[in-house]
Amino acid sequence: MRIDILTLFPGMFSGVLNESILKKAQEKGAVDIRLIDFREFADNKHKTVDDYPYGGGAGMVLKPQPIFDAVEHVTAGSPGARIILLCPQGERYTQKKAEELAKETHLVLICGHYEGYDERIRQYLATDEISIGDYILTGGELGAMVIVDSVVRLLPGVLGNEASPVDDSFSSGLLEYPQYTRPADFRGMKVPDVLLSGNHQLIAEWREKESLRRTFLRRPDLLDEYPLTDKQKQWLKEWEKERE
Repeated sequence: MRIDILTLFPGMFSGVLNESILKKAQEKGAVDIRLIDFREFADNKHKTVDDYPYGGGAGMVLKPQPIFDAVEHVTAGSPGARIILLCPQGERYTQKKAEELAKETHLVLICGHYEGYDERIRQYLATDEISIGDYILTGGELGAMVIVDSVVRLLPGVLGNEASPVDDSFSSGLLEYPQYTRPADFRGMKVPDVLLSGNHQLIAEWREKESLRRTFLRRPDLLDEYPLTDKQKQWLKEWEKERE
């Protein structure tokens, strides 16, 4: 996969892209991440990328020319690239979206600043608009980092254990079950006996139940569209009675 990140502040990415999983993914050749300062594409002497909004108003707006030219440069020969605009008006980012983007071969992330983008960038250039949450940041860089991290970890061979991303919270539609490691007894706090039993069927059922229980208690909204089995519905009824 290739990921181009268009930003006015490429230095913000140095730590994120050169540590941990993202660094290893690049070294393995699983992903090619490039930082593009779209100020370099401005066609004026002072490399200005923003201007006052028509109609008046506070703040400055990013001009279309530098961003259009930068995107056209990085997508030359790659007509199927997904052009992602990081903005508060975009669809809320989810694990499902990360899994969708992980299937692509070329992503272009555009990081905004100031009061927003010229609307023509949104209308005629972007294929996707994404928001990482209902809050405002100073720019799109942090959102781009979130998307890159969540997508790259899903690429084949990046995590080593192919089952790792499958068991993550949200990947199955539920929150992940509790995890434990050694020692089995830490300061009197013990690991559940079932996990020490060696009975894989019982362990699988315990994990399924605890995953559902945690979702029920912490994120019941996720259950609205989750395809519950009869067994799971019975568990929910029991827990609802306990709360009455």
